[in-house]
Amino acid sequence: MKMTKKAITLSLGLVVMGSASFAQNLNDAKKAIDAEQYAKATSMLKSLVSSQAGKGENYFNLGDVYLHNDYVDSAKAVFNNGIAADPKFALNYVGLGQADLASNNAASAKANFDKAISLASKKDHTPYLYIGKAYIAEAKPDFTAALANLTKADEIDAADKDPETFLALGDFYALQKKNSEALQNYMRALNINEGLVRAKVQIGRMYKESRAFPESETQLKEVITADPNYGPAYREIAELYMQWANFEPAHYAEKSKQALENYKKYMDLTDKSFDTRLRYAQFLFYAKDYKGLETETAEIAKLYPNNQKSMVINRLQAYSAAENKNPESLKLLTDFFAKNADTSRLIAADYLYLGKAQLNAGQDSLALISIRKAIVKDSTNVEALEDVGKALYTNKKYDQAASVYKDAIKLNPNGKGSLTNYYYLASADYFDYANKDRDKKNPSKTILVEADSALSHLNKVSPEFTLAYIMRARVARMMDDQTNPKGLLVPYYEQYLDLVTVKKPELGAADAEKRNLVEAYTNLGFFYTATDKVKAGDYFKKALAIDPANANALAGAKQLAAPAPKAPTKKK
Repeated sequence: MKMTKKAITLSLGLVVMGSASFAQNLNDAKKAIDAEQYAKATSMLKSLVSSQAGKGENYFNLGDVYLHNDYVDSAKAVFNNGIAADPKFALNYVGLGQADLASNNAASAKANFDKAISLASKKDHTPYLYIGKAYIAEAKPDFTAALANLTKADEIDAADKDPETFLALGDFYALQKKNSEALQNYMRALNINEGLVRAKVQIGRMYKESRAFPESETQLKEVITADPNYGPAYREIAELYMQWANFEPAHYAEKSKQALENYKKYMDLTDKSFDTRLRYAQFLFYAKDYKGLETETAEIAKLYPNNQKSMVINRLQAYSAAENKNPESLKLLTDFFAKNADTSRLIAADYLYLGKAQLNAGQDSLALISIRKAIVKDSTNVEALEDVGKALYTNKKYDQAASVYKDAIKLNPNGKGSLTNYYYLASADYFDYANKDRDKKNPSKTILVEADSALSHLNKVSPEFTLAYIMRARVARMMDDQTNPKGLLVPYYEQYLDLVTVKKPELGAADAEKRNLVEAYTNLGFFYTATDKVKAGDYFKKALAIDPANANALAGAKQLAAPAPKAPTKKK
């Protein structure tokens, strides 16, 4: 475990909490520790320390609980009290040594470990066992020192009476991904005590780490069936489901929901500490439950304003607000960046969510800058460019939108939104050209060529994408000679009609296509009015059959029916 120097207030004599209700024995307290019910264990052990002041083992276990909760200074105080109360009990020196390791004082830790060994009987394996466990409990385990001590514990306990030795050896090998050796030791522990629940949970965890997900699920479900109140089993099965979800995207929603449900049970059965709630918040984020995440992180931030990991909570709080389009998201992210001026601590997602918040606030240009920074840090964020492009497009900043869509296509040509990006690039180019032409800005037709190229690609890779034909016809009409049009739009409208009325008539039957059908029929009718009045009339009729009140189709039909003007008579 990673430990930090924290302290809690210790009153003289370690005052009893809940006296009569926690008057259990030491074994009950150890069971509570194993089940990660640390608040309950603390109360029980304080009661035991008060009623059995001369018993060093009570102090050792209470100090151990404080180490589990990262209260290193408080743990040291308890171990020293234990040494004063029972100088010959060796394990309190082991506890001091583990606290030294947590404080990065390896020399002092070694001195305390040596002192523990010197006090213990030569037949007592427990100092070596707990020294070995201390070396693997750190964020950066010392496997060499751990193995030497665990091996010595195994040698002394020649009769194999203590399953904890093999449980520790199993953990030692599991941490190094040496699964065969880990399983062998867990099974040896279970052979001594088949009711050792944690060994079964560790086996399930080992299966999970090996990505043997069904085997892990079976193992952990058996533990839960046998002991429905053993919290760590729910934590491990929650971790299993979340990892499983990431490996099976098709079942992500189902598995992530199971992960949340089981982690919630774990918290209900154990202490709702900062770390457990932080992990639950991370699960909410992975499961995309942003409403739940916003509520949870707000509560954690209020309860633990000065926790060393508050940066993570502030980050998740800001992320959830951005996902929920909460107006406060931009302030939360701005504050987050202000608190973390050291940019080395910032990650790609920080810039990504700042960009999302800026988009929500209508700050398109700033959003683009932030999201580009996110992409530099992690290229997988490229899809966020699509959101920027869509925002710019919606705000009718068509030239900027086209530029963003070009980047999105270039950086992620095969992304899930790539086809849509091609369409919006073409559409943005079309409207950019049309607006500039309307405003007499003499735009270059290379803009339309770029649009046509994007639509040509769409026609090839997604021939049933109906809008691509409609947009390509509009682009072609604009590229044509406006004084003496050559009918550049004709083939694209005809390809569209062939698709939705002949090849895939079910597409044309959709209500969404009615407007496109009327557009195609009407534009073809106007083009053929000068050269083929029968064909033109047929097109206008088809348009009016769909939309009898369509002004363009009515005007075209009226123009077609009007008698041709008489030629002027020659003067004699």
